[in-house]
Amino acid sequence: MRALTYDGKTAVVADVPRPELAQDSALVRVTVAGVCNTDIELVKGYMAFRGILGHEFVGVVEEGPEEWRGERVVGEINFACESCPICYEGLQRHCPSRRVMGIVDADGSFAEYVNVPISNLHTVPASVADDVAVFAEPLAAAYEVLEQVHVMPNQECLVLGDGKLGLLIAQVLRQAGAHVLVVGHHEKNLEILAQRDIRTVRERDWNPSLYSLVVDATGSVGGLQKALAATRPRGTVVLKSTTATKARLDLSTLVVNEIRVVGSRCGPFPPALRALETGSIDVASLITHRTSLANCDEALRRAGDRGQLKVLVEAQ
Repeated sequence: MRALTYDGKTAVVADVPRPELAQDSALVRVTVAGVCNTDIELVKGYMAFRGILGHEFVGVVEEGPEEWRGERVVGEINFACESCPICYEGLQRHCPSRRVMGIVDADGSFAEYVNVPISNLHTVPASVADDVAVFAEPLAAAYEVLEQVHVMPNQECLVLGDGKLGLLIAQVLRQAGAHVLVVGHHEKNLEILAQRDIRTVRERDWNPSLYSLVVDATGSVGGLQKALAATRPRGTVVLKSTTATKARLDLSTLVVNEIRVVGSRCGPFPPALRALETGSIDVASLITHRTSLANCDEALRRAGDRGQLKVLVEAQ
């Protein structure tokens, strides 16, 4: 099969062996995959990953248990052992021996086929198109904020960053009843939210004030410091950025202002799929480029361009 492989230096599309069906897994024929900022950071050295990149996908089960064959699916990316104390607590996403699709010790979805544990699969509603369903994983990560922080109706919330994840998080917070302000750099991206009556401002025009909840979705090493500066005493910062560059941080602000910092990663698929089915979250406006698997290396480079949002890869 064809796949985008990374050897630690270069990401190239190459012919690789088609994966054999793993135990308790399904072999999924990938139809559409999405490029995430994490993919861009991986080729900069994040997690020292080697193998097939990609973790956002929608596809069709070709091999596996009979009841799953032919099902159109999306999948959670953390492959847990299911037998350790952490897994028994229901924290499979934090299993100490987990593998992570396209990120840690597991091949990813920039390929014609990918192996996914059956327990990680979710069926896609028939009315949800592939170009929409492929957003299930990042949208689930946006909904994780609501799992971790109790968002009050009319609460004033700040989202730093107008990239793909920032735009999704802003919509999820607004859906939860919060008053949201998004600070970003790209007029075109911010306009997507403005059309949904979400307040936005260019960072150069922003007059900072203090918020009880601040989400750092900048994808930059300096995002957390900006988030802390905008958080009121005893407020909460949700940290969504992962970067290959290590941050240097003055922690005194956390101590003096008693700020809670919440690391936030993957999230629940059911509310994400419901939102995609009902159309309550706009994802179509985030698609800025499509390409074929044969040009996936170019897609990865394009996804890192300034102002670029979601780049989709058609695997079939």
